[in-house]
Amino acid sequence: MRSYNQYCSMARALDLVGDRWTLLIVRELLTQGPCRFSDLRRGLPGIASNLLADRLREMEATGLITRRDEPPPIAATLIGLSERGRDLGGVVRELTRWGAPLMAVPPEDDAFRVHWFSLSLRHLCRDGTPDAPPSVVRLGDLTDGCDVIAGHGRIDVRPCSTERRPDATITAPPQVFVALFTGAMSLTAARAAGLTVDGSVAALERVLPGRTDA
Repeated sequence: MRSYNQYCSMARALDLVGDRWTLLIVRELLTQGPCRFSDLRRGLPGIASNLLADRLREMEATGLITRRDEPPPIAATLIGLSERGRDLGGVVRELTRWGAPLMAVPPEDDAFRVHWFSLSLRHLCRDGTPDAPPSVVRLGDLTDGCDVIAGHGRIDVRPCSTERRPDATITAPPQVFVALFTGAMSLTAARAAGLTVDGSVAALERVLPGRTDA
């Protein structure tokens, strides 16, 4: 591990998480939860397997991640964040917020995964009808997506699960997702730009950050 060799808390922190890919690995473990190596790599397009393995060894040595062997039917080693690693959630959240203005126009060659958006959705969405029964809006699908759960005035965002039946499932081009959930685009405009809604439009409207047809 390289070091800035500076007796400064920021420099010491960057000694541990400043290397390329490290904070994106943290992002994946925050969004996916404990997962297999293959699932982790799937969420990090562009990283080589050997580099990911190296980063994970470094993160384990510095106490940021843990590994645990799960018995059947999972029968796999799951990689997860330690308590110290989960403390980076605030750092990731602020970087996500700071970088939001850079998302307006996506480069044509940039990869996109729907589940990457889940960290932002936790802060962008709101329960517009808190007195209604809980509802679930699914972005994407079980292989790459997230469930936005609204109920009792609160929002929770979790990885997609077969244990939930979504009230609405939506798909859209990346820039349409971003524009709709940041309030930069109305629902009507988003549907004209390629967003599709399978199920309850009202369930989607419930979690949007502002008026959907303004």
